Amino acid sequence: MYEAYWGLTEKPFENTPNARFFYRSRQHEEALARMLYVVHERKGAAVLTGDYGCGKTLLNRVLWQELQSENQFQAVNILDPSLSAHELIQEIVYQLSGAPAPQVKIDLFHTLHNLLYANHKAGRHNIIVVDEAQLIKEPAIFEELRLLLNFQLDNAFLLTIILLGSSELQQIIDGLPHLAQRLAARFHLVSLSQEETRFYIEHRLKIAGATRQVFNDGAFGEIFAGSAGVPRNINNICDLALVDGFSNNLEIVDAKAIVEINNELRPPVARASL
Repeated sequence: MYEAYWGLTEKPFENTPNARFFYRSRQHEEALARMLYVVHERKGAAVLTGDYGCGKTLLNRVLWQELQSENQFQAVNILDPSLSAHELIQEIVYQLSGAPAPQVKIDLFHTLHNLLYANHKAGRHNIIVVDEAQLIKEPAIFEELRLLLNFQLDNAFLLTIILLGSSELQQIIDGLPHLAQRLAARFHLVSLSQEETRFYIEHRLKIAGATRQVFNDGAFGEIFAGSAGVPRNINNICDLALVDGFSNNLEIVDAKAIVEINNELRPPVARASL
């Protein structure tokens, strides 16, 4: 809609986990390095948490792309945290094998062990990623995940589990000491600073083909004020700013334009009952 007007080849502020737009802030680099360490060293488990909208899912996508290029890993991605403990194991078996999983629990675990060991013998390490893990309601599921870490040889785990989730996941894990003790790494993502917010915006614009300045200095400050440095919020504000700038024939997005957008996006104040 507005790409040609701003001299862009694509939209820069979509809230989708496109690894091409990954902004390598210091904390995101550190988080990625820790996750790569846990996987490369065949550690048992790691937890990556973060405030809502701070880029956990995108970082996971970048992690997987880097691992794919090495052709030494097979990953399972659990996207539905509402699965029962039995369904969780069945989904892992299905993703590893591409075939329906057994219904009987003992057969299910024998199949899983055989798949994990076969991958190990073939030089591939197994990775299980559970997204939105804070939404897991059944303690039995966390216990099942912990028990999966018993699939190991004398000197190596047969799989690495990575749990992704919001801040609440930290509290859940702390209440499960038997699982917490198995963690080789933890990292928590927070919102960007004002300086990082500007770098983040400029980075995404550059990836989208920008060759000129789109936001002025005042606009960056208002974007930070309205977004609190949360990447998802930044994307929403900037996307609307480009739409409005296109509609109003602006040469550059200024502070006034961002203030108006921030006011539009601000939750309405509840009126006091009379």
